Amino acid sequence: MTHRIAFVGLGNMGGPMAANLVRAGHTVTGYDLVPEALDRAAGHGVRIAATAAEAAADAEVVLTMLPSGRHVLETYRELVTAKRDALFVDCSTIAVGDARVAADLARSAGHRAVDAPVSGGVPGAEAASLTFMVGADDTDFAAVEPVLTAMGRKVVHCGASGAGQAAKICNNLILGISMIAVSEAFVLGESLGLGHQALYDVASTASGQCWALTSNCPVPGPVPASPANRDYAAGFAAALMAKDLGLAADAATAHAVPVELASRAAELYSDFAAGEGAGLDFSAIITTLREKHA
Repeated sequence: MTHRIAFVGLGNMGGPMAANLVRAGHTVTGYDLVPEALDRAAGHGVRIAATAAEAAADAEVVLTMLPSGRHVLETYRELVTAKRDALFVDCSTIAVGDARVAADLARSAGHRAVDAPVSGGVPGAEAASLTFMVGADDTDFAAVEPVLTAMGRKVVHCGASGAGQAAKICNNLILGISMIAVSEAFVLGESLGLGHQALYDVASTASGQCWALTSNCPVPGPVPASPANRDYAAGFAAALMAKDLGLAADAATAHAVPVELASRAAELYSDFAAGEGAGLDFSAIITTLREKHA
Protein backbone atom coordinates (compact mmCIF):
# COMPACT_ATOMS: atom_id res chain seq x y z
CA MET A 1 0.00 0.00 0.00
CA THR A 2 1.38 3.39 -0.97
CA HIS A 3 0.69 6.77 0.60
CA ARG A 4 0.82 10.49 -0.01
CA ILE A 5 3.69 11.54 2.23
CA ALA A 6 4.94 14.98 3.26
CA PHE A 7 8.60 15.09 4.25
CA VAL A 8 9.83 18.18 6.09
CA GLY A 9 13.60 18.33 6.56
CA LEU A 10 15.53 17.05 3.54
CA GLY A 11 19.09 17.32 4.84
CA ASN A 12 21.81 14.68 5.06
CA MET A 13 19.42 12.18 6.67
CA GLY A 14 16.01 13.31 5.46
CA GLY A 15 16.97 13.61 1.81
CA PRO A 16 18.02 9.96 1.35
CA MET A 17 15.09 8.78 3.48
CA ALA A 18 12.63 10.66 1.27
CA ALA A 19 14.31 9.23 -1.83
CA ASN A 20 13.84 5.70 -0.49
CA LEU A 21 10.14 6.39 0.06
CA VAL A 22 9.87 7.44 -3.59
CA ARG A 23 11.65 4.25 -4.65
CA ALA A 24 9.11 2.26 -2.64
CA GLY A 25 6.31 3.79 -4.71
CA HIS A 26 5.04 6.48 -2.34
CA THR A 27 4.17 9.95 -3.54
CA VAL A 28 6.45 12.27 -1.57
CA THR A 29 6.17 16.05 -1.34
CA GLY A 30 9.05 17.69 0.47
CA TYR A 31 10.13 20.95 2.02
CA ASP A 32 13.40 22.29 3.39
CA LEU A 33 14.81 25.75 4.07
CA VAL A 34 17.99 24.96 2.09
CA PRO A 35 17.63 25.29 -1.72
CA GLU A 36 20.41 22.76 -2.37
CA ALA A 37 18.56 20.15 -0.31
CA LEU A 38 15.42 20.76 -2.34
CA ASP A 39 17.35 20.38 -5.59
CA ARG A 40 18.86 17.05 -4.48
CA ALA A 41 15.48 15.75 -3.37
CA ALA A 42 13.85 16.79 -6.63
CA GLY A 43 16.52 14.82 -8.47
CA HIS A 44 15.29 11.72 -6.64
CA GLY A 45 11.65 12.23 -7.55
CA VAL A 46 10.47 14.20 -4.53
CA ARG A 47 7.87 16.83 -5.36
CA ILE A 48 8.86 20.21 -3.95
CA ALA A 49 6.50 22.48 -2.02
CA ALA A 50 6.94 26.19 -1.30
CA THR A 51 6.19 25.76 2.42
CA ALA A 52 5.93 22.99 4.99
CA ALA A 53 2.18 23.59 5.24
CA GLU A 54 1.80 23.21 1.48
CA ALA A 55 3.72 19.93 1.58
CA ALA A 56 1.43 18.56 4.29
CA ALA A 57 -1.88 19.92 2.95
CA ASP A 58 -3.07 16.65 1.37
CA ALA A 59 -0.71 14.19 3.04
CA GLU A 60 -1.77 10.96 4.71
CA VAL A 61 1.61 10.74 6.48
CA VAL A 62 3.64 13.74 7.65
CA LEU A 63 7.31 12.93 8.31
CA THR A 64 9.74 15.33 9.96
CA MET A 65 13.53 15.11 10.31
CA LEU A 66 14.65 18.31 12.02
CA PRO A 67 17.60 19.55 14.12
CA SER A 68 15.98 20.07 17.53
CA GLY A 69 12.85 19.91 19.63
CA ARG A 70 12.26 23.61 19.09
CA HIS A 71 12.17 23.10 15.34
CA VAL A 72 9.83 20.13 15.65
CA LEU A 73 7.37 21.99 17.87
CA GLU A 74 7.40 25.06 15.63
CA THR A 75 6.78 22.89 12.58
CA TYR A 76 3.99 20.91 14.24
CA ARG A 77 2.20 24.14 15.13
CA GLU A 78 2.41 25.09 11.46
CA LEU A 79 1.25 21.71 10.18
CA VAL A 80 -1.73 20.97 12.42
CA THR A 81 -3.96 22.25 9.62
CA ALA A 82 -3.02 19.16 7.57
CA LYS A 83 -5.67 16.75 6.39
CA ARG A 84 -7.56 15.39 9.40
CA ASP A 85 -6.34 12.05 10.80
CA ALA A 86 -2.94 12.39 9.14
CA LEU A 87 -0.25 10.25 10.74
CA PHE A 88 2.50 12.54 12.10
CA VAL A 89 5.87 10.77 12.32
CA ASP A 90 8.84 12.59 13.80
CA CYS A 91 12.21 10.97 13.05
CA SER A 92 14.30 13.72 14.65
CA THR A 93 16.26 13.10 17.84
CA ILE A 94 14.77 15.37 20.51
CA ALA A 95 14.05 15.37 24.24
CA VAL A 96 11.46 12.89 25.45
CA GLY A 97 9.38 15.72 26.86
CA ASP A 98 9.40 17.57 23.54
CA ALA A 99 8.32 14.39 21.75
CA ARG A 100 5.33 14.06 24.05
CA VAL A 101 4.38 17.72 23.60
CA ALA A 102 4.61 17.31 19.81
CA ALA A 103 2.36 14.24 19.98
CA ASP A 104 -0.17 16.18 22.06
CA LEU A 105 -0.15 19.02 19.53
CA ALA A 106 -0.87 16.62 16.68
CA ARG A 107 -3.58 14.72 18.53
CA SER A 108 -5.34 17.84 19.75
CA ALA A 109 -5.73 18.85 16.10
CA GLY A 110 -7.29 15.52 15.15
CA HIS A 111 -4.18 13.72 13.94
CA ARG A 112 -2.25 10.62 15.02
CA ALA A 113 1.32 10.83 16.31
CA VAL A 114 4.43 8.66 16.39
CA ASP A 115 8.02 9.38 17.47
CA ALA A 116 10.46 7.31 15.44
CA PRO A 117 14.10 8.42 15.81
CA VAL A 118 16.69 6.47 13.87
CA SER A 119 20.08 4.85 14.21
CA GLY A 120 22.42 4.18 11.32
CA GLY A 121 23.63 7.60 10.24
CA VAL A 122 23.90 8.86 6.68
CA PRO A 123 25.11 5.49 5.30
CA GLY A 124 22.04 3.81 6.81
CA ALA A 125 19.75 6.49 5.41
CA GLU A 126 21.23 6.06 1.94
CA ALA A 127 21.11 2.24 2.05
CA ALA A 128 17.62 2.07 3.63
CA SER A 129 19.17 0.09 6.49
CA LEU A 130 18.19 2.32 9.42
CA THR A 131 16.88 1.09 12.75
CA PHE A 132 13.73 2.89 13.90
CA MET A 133 12.84 3.19 17.58
CA VAL A 134 9.13 3.87 17.76
CA GLY A 135 6.94 5.43 20.41
CA ALA A 136 3.27 4.92 19.54
CA ASP A 137 0.12 3.08 20.52
CA ASP A 138 -0.42 -0.32 18.94
CA THR A 139 -2.77 0.92 16.21
CA ASP A 140 -0.48 3.71 15.06
CA PHE A 141 2.55 1.44 15.19
CA ALA A 142 0.82 -1.01 12.86
CA ALA A 143 0.03 1.85 10.50
CA VAL A 144 3.51 3.34 10.44
CA GLU A 145 5.58 0.15 10.31
CA PRO A 146 5.17 -0.43 6.53
CA VAL A 147 6.22 3.17 5.84
CA LEU A 148 9.31 2.88 8.01
CA THR A 149 10.40 -0.42 6.49
CA ALA A 150 10.86 1.40 3.18
CA MET A 151 13.67 3.33 4.89
CA GLY A 152 15.12 0.79 7.29
CA ARG A 153 15.83 -2.83 8.14
CA LYS A 154 14.55 -2.89 11.69
CA VAL A 155 11.53 -1.23 13.31
CA VAL A 156 11.19 -1.65 17.08
CA HIS A 157 8.04 -0.72 19.02
CA CYS A 158 9.50 0.70 22.24
CA GLY A 159 6.28 1.79 23.94
CA ALA A 160 3.97 4.81 24.06
CA SER A 161 4.74 8.40 22.96
CA GLY A 162 8.29 9.39 23.88
CA ALA A 163 9.55 5.82 24.25
CA GLY A 164 11.27 5.93 20.87
CA GLN A 165 13.22 9.01 21.93
CA ALA A 166 14.06 7.39 25.27
CA ALA A 167 15.50 4.36 23.44
CA LYS A 168 17.49 6.61 21.09
CA ILE A 169 19.22 8.64 23.79
CA CYS A 170 19.97 5.51 25.83
CA ASN A 171 21.43 3.80 22.75
CA ASN A 172 23.59 6.80 21.89
CA LEU A 173 24.75 7.09 25.48
CA ILE A 174 26.23 3.61 25.01
CA LEU A 175 27.66 4.52 21.60
CA GLY A 176 29.29 7.77 22.71
CA ILE A 177 30.97 6.20 25.72
CA SER A 178 32.03 3.18 23.64
CA MET A 179 33.72 5.34 21.01
CA ILE A 180 35.71 7.17 23.66
CA ALA A 181 36.74 3.85 25.22
CA VAL A 182 37.80 2.41 21.85
CA SER A 183 39.71 5.60 21.01
CA GLU A 184 41.50 5.60 24.37
CA ALA A 185 42.48 1.97 23.80
CA PHE A 186 44.05 2.78 20.43
CA VAL A 187 45.92 5.79 21.85
CA LEU A 188 47.21 3.66 24.71
CA GLY A 189 48.14 0.91 22.25
CA GLU A 190 50.09 3.41 20.15
CA SER A 191 52.06 4.55 23.19
CA LEU A 192 52.89 0.91 23.98
CA GLY A 193 54.07 0.17 20.46
CA LEU A 194 51.01 -1.92 19.55
CA GLY A 195 49.92 -1.74 15.91
CA HIS A 196 46.36 -0.75 15.01
CA GLN A 197 45.68 -3.95 13.11
CA ALA A 198 46.93 -6.16 15.91
CA LEU A 199 44.74 -4.43 18.48
CA TYR A 200 41.77 -4.58 16.13
CA ASP A 201 42.28 -8.28 15.39
CA VAL A 202 42.29 -9.06 19.10
CA ALA A 203 39.53 -6.75 20.35
CA SER A 204 37.14 -7.37 17.44
CA THR A 205 36.93 -11.06 18.37
CA ALA A 206 37.34 -10.72 22.13
CA SER A 207 35.47 -9.06 24.98
CA GLY A 208 36.24 -5.55 23.66
CA GLN A 209 34.10 -6.11 20.56
CA CYS A 210 31.52 -3.36 19.93
CA TRP A 211 29.99 -1.40 17.03
CA ALA A 212 32.28 1.57 17.62
CA LEU A 213 35.22 -0.75 16.94
CA THR A 214 34.01 -3.09 14.20
CA SER A 215 31.85 -0.70 12.12
CA ASN A 216 33.18 2.79 12.90
CA CYS A 217 36.78 2.10 13.88
CA PRO A 218 38.44 5.44 14.79
CA VAL A 219 41.77 4.64 13.13
CA PRO A 220 42.30 4.11 9.39
CA GLY A 221 42.99 0.65 8.05
CA PRO A 222 41.21 -2.10 9.95
CA VAL A 223 37.67 -1.19 8.78
CA PRO A 224 37.88 0.21 5.21
CA ALA A 225 34.37 1.69 5.31
CA SER A 226 34.92 3.67 8.51
CA PRO A 227 35.15 7.50 8.32
CA ALA A 228 38.71 7.35 9.62
CA ASN A 229 39.71 6.31 6.09
CA ARG A 230 38.11 9.45 4.62
CA ASP A 231 39.69 12.09 6.90
CA TYR A 232 36.76 11.61 9.28
CA ALA A 233 34.13 12.84 6.85
CA ALA A 234 30.96 12.70 8.89
CA GLY A 235 28.74 9.67 8.79
CA PHE A 236 27.43 10.66 12.21
CA ALA A 237 28.70 14.12 13.04
CA ALA A 238 30.41 14.91 16.33
CA ALA A 239 27.96 17.77 16.84
CA LEU A 240 25.05 15.33 16.70
CA MET A 241 26.72 13.04 19.21
CA ALA A 242 27.27 16.03 21.49
CA LYS A 243 23.58 16.89 21.16
CA ASP A 244 22.43 13.33 21.88
CA LEU A 245 24.70 12.91 24.90
CA GLY A 246 23.46 16.27 26.18
CA LEU A 247 19.88 15.03 25.90
CA ALA A 248 20.82 11.87 27.78
CA ALA A 249 22.59 13.83 30.52
CA ASP A 250 19.64 16.24 30.86
CA ALA A 251 17.18 13.36 31.09
CA ALA A 252 19.33 11.65 33.71
CA THR A 253 19.49 14.84 35.77
CA ALA A 254 15.73 15.31 35.53
CA HIS A 255 15.16 11.78 36.81
CA ALA A 256 18.01 11.78 39.37
CA VAL A 257 19.87 8.96 37.61
CA PRO A 258 23.66 9.02 38.12
CA VAL A 259 25.42 8.82 34.74
CA GLU A 260 29.01 9.79 35.46
CA LEU A 261 30.52 8.40 32.25
CA ALA A 262 27.76 9.85 30.08
CA SER A 263 28.15 13.27 31.67
CA ARG A 264 31.90 13.26 31.02
CA ALA A 265 31.39 11.99 27.47
CA ALA A 266 28.89 14.79 26.86
CA GLU A 267 31.48 17.35 27.98
CA LEU A 268 34.19 15.87 25.77
CA TYR A 269 31.97 15.82 22.68
CA SER A 270 30.57 19.29 23.35
CA ASP A 271 34.08 20.76 23.52
CA PHE A 272 35.21 18.78 20.47
CA ALA A 273 32.19 19.74 18.34
CA ALA A 274 32.59 23.40 19.27
CA GLY A 275 36.19 23.37 18.05
CA GLU A 276 38.20 21.22 15.67
CA GLY A 277 35.51 18.53 15.53
CA ALA A 278 32.90 20.75 13.89
CA GLY A 279 31.71 18.89 10.81
CA LEU A 280 33.78 15.76 11.51
CA ASP A 281 32.58 12.26 12.31
CA PHE A 282 32.19 11.50 15.99
CA SER A 283 35.00 8.92 15.76
CA ALA A 284 37.42 11.82 15.23
CA ILE A 285 37.27 12.31 19.00
CA ILE A 286 40.43 10.17 18.97
CA THR A 287 42.37 13.18 17.68
CA THR A 288 41.56 15.11 20.86
CA LEU A 289 42.65 12.19 23.00
CA ARG A 290 45.97 11.99 21.11
CA GLU A 291 46.55 15.71 21.64
CA LYS A 292 46.00 15.31 25.39
CA HIS A 293 48.48 12.44 25.45
CA ALA A 294 51.09 14.46 23.53
